[in-house]
Amino acid sequence: MGIFPSQIGRIVGNVMQIGLRTVLPPRCGGCGTITDTVHAVCADCWAGLRFISKPLCACCGYPFELVSDDLGDGILCGECLRKHPAFDAARAALVYDDFSRNYILRFKHADRTDLTPLLARWLLLAGRDFWPDADLIIPVPLHRTRLLKRRYNQSGLLAAALSRQTGIAWYGTVLRRLRKTRSLGGLGPSSRKREVRGAFATNERQAGQIGLDGARVILIDDVLTTGATANACTRILKQAGAMHVSVITVARVVR
Repeated sequence: MGIFPSQIGRIVGNVMQIGLRTVLPPRCGGCGTITDTVHAVCADCWAGLRFISKPLCACCGYPFELVSDDLGDGILCGECLRKHPAFDAARAALVYDDFSRNYILRFKHADRTDLTPLLARWLLLAGRDFWPDADLIIPVPLHRTRLLKRRYNQSGLLAAALSRQTGIAWYGTVLRRLRKTRSLGGLGPSSRKREVRGAFATNERQAGQIGLDGARVILIDDVLTTGATANACTRILKQAGAMHVSVITVARVVR
């Protein structure tokens, strides 16, 4: 029995993978120690990560500290009861702390784009309730000067990876950043809100081409802090016709 070209291709691919792993073995995304599988973390680093799970706010995804059998699926946190955010729902994979910050800062500022598959897998799980109804994936954009300096938009990399995993189309230029905002780190809620006011817009022509009107959008970002950026982007997307906007981030600040 002969061997088909497709079988030869798979055999060659497997041999190349084995050879590559021998020369460059897979390493932990956290500490760099050698691991058994690619895009994974070692047991010690895994123990330090604080994944967010239920019970949590049905709107913003804020985790509740007190676990009670009386908490239903639709309960809201105090902030969302006081003022509903512009976005319809948000979820994050991790609590933003020293461990998760290490991943995010290396991903954003140290050219560690190899972390994309690992972080995207966590985002995929965090947003598992959103994917079945989603129409589009849109990343929070960088200003062009910051993009030229960094050479990549970390949210765009995650959006592309999630698109490949879910089959949902992603568009990295339909949402634009009009001006270079200051770093929001260290700013309070009011200052953050003022800083991003008027900072975003949509490419109207592309919005029409991709069918943004009436769409259910997944907005991708790295960290949810006060929600100022997510709210600003959501308002612009809804003004352009989006029906529903859900936000998924790698981590979120927990007070």
